[in-house]
Amino acid sequence: MNRFLSHLVRRLIKTGDLTIKFADGSDLRLGDGTGEPVTLRFNSARAERAVALDPNLKLGECYMDGEIDLPDGDIYRLLEILFKNIQLNSTAPTKWVKLIEQLRRIPAHLLEWNTLGRSRSNVKHHYDLSGELYDLFLDPDRQYSCAYFEDPSMDLEQAQMAKKRHIASKLIMDREGLKVLDIGSGWGGMGLHLARQFNARVTGVTLSDEQHAVSKQRAREDGFAGQVEFKLLDYRKLDQTFNRIVSVGMFEHVGRRHFGTYFDKCAEMLADDGVMLLHTIGQSEPPTPTNPFIKKHIFPGGYIPSLSEIVLAVERSGLVITDVEVLRLHYAETLKAWRARFLENWDKAAELYDERFCRMWDFYLASCEAAFRWQDLVVFQLQLAHRPDAVPLTRDYIGRSDRAPHRVKKANESARKKREAKAK
Repeated sequence: MNRFLSHLVRRLIKTGDLTIKFADGSDLRLGDGTGEPVTLRFNSARAERAVALDPNLKLGECYMDGEIDLPDGDIYRLLEILFKNIQLNSTAPTKWVKLIEQLRRIPAHLLEWNTLGRSRSNVKHHYDLSGELYDLFLDPDRQYSCAYFEDPSMDLEQAQMAKKRHIASKLIMDREGLKVLDIGSGWGGMGLHLARQFNARVTGVTLSDEQHAVSKQRAREDGFAGQVEFKLLDYRKLDQTFNRIVSVGMFEHVGRRHFGTYFDKCAEMLADDGVMLLHTIGQSEPPTPTNPFIKKHIFPGGYIPSLSEIVLAVERSGLVITDVEVLRLHYAETLKAWRARFLENWDKAAELYDERFCRMWDFYLASCEAAFRWQDLVVFQLQLAHRPDAVPLTRDYIGRSDRAPHRVKKANESARKKREAKAK
């Protein structure tokens, strides 16, 4: 039995039902016996030492490499016990764990320079994985960001459509032909929604070759090739003005050192009477380093901002914050749906990659869901403008305008008939 690890978990685990099986054959029973039993088995003394010395990184890596197993329960249930106990016992982390996190801040500062080249490399690491992988767990529109569960009974597809409607309402798509910029346009779903529902002229930018190819193909197949343009381009290289700017799930990749650049550029590109909607994962507590496992293996160069960091950069850019909404458990429910689908398609994912990759993604999805449920992760939606009168005086328009107004719908119908006639 690793005495240091035993000391750590004895201090932490007060509730739940956790049994740890050490590599030497000894067992340790922890908690008060409530809840679903979970058994964590270490397959080597090396794994015990690694987790004891750097739990925030090595727990995930040891699971990924098969150096720990869970004969009872699964990785999500293990994280549930750990995170709930951390919630109840905020003094549980030792000085050693806190020291590791402080030391991790030093190289983090060096790696947060997301230059044009490094940003492209970081994006390719994650978003240029096989499109077949994402089809295994995303909705058909490939919305890879927090859904919006207006009703708890919604399935993933309904909640992702609700998310697009909710964002569009905050953009105030009140007339046809609006020029819209989508920063971090992904596989094109948000841009195509705005074109389809509001007859907008959309420019989408991404740094992912895979996403760029798919989004261009979708625009052609849907008859929007002349109305929606997707570019393989860094937003910092744009030199245009737009009536609306939307950015969903991209700001997490900007990097703390580039927040000022991001909002300065958005202010430059947004028309005087324009509206912007930023949708980003954030921390509800003061700034802390991004989880080391996620940063190393899933999103290199990523950083989860606190609201205080975002607001300071917005203020310095000259933009005005006209609305803020905090989506709390919506992403936990989204990740729950993604992980359930991923687990159902584990064998297919293993055929695309391997078992180690599947375990890595299982830990990624499970740990993120757990962090949104029991730690400080949330989603911020910030509505921004140059002028405080760019949006209505009261925010009840958000509920009323979740779908296109009548005159825009008529324009959509006219545009649809033109596209169909052209296709014939």
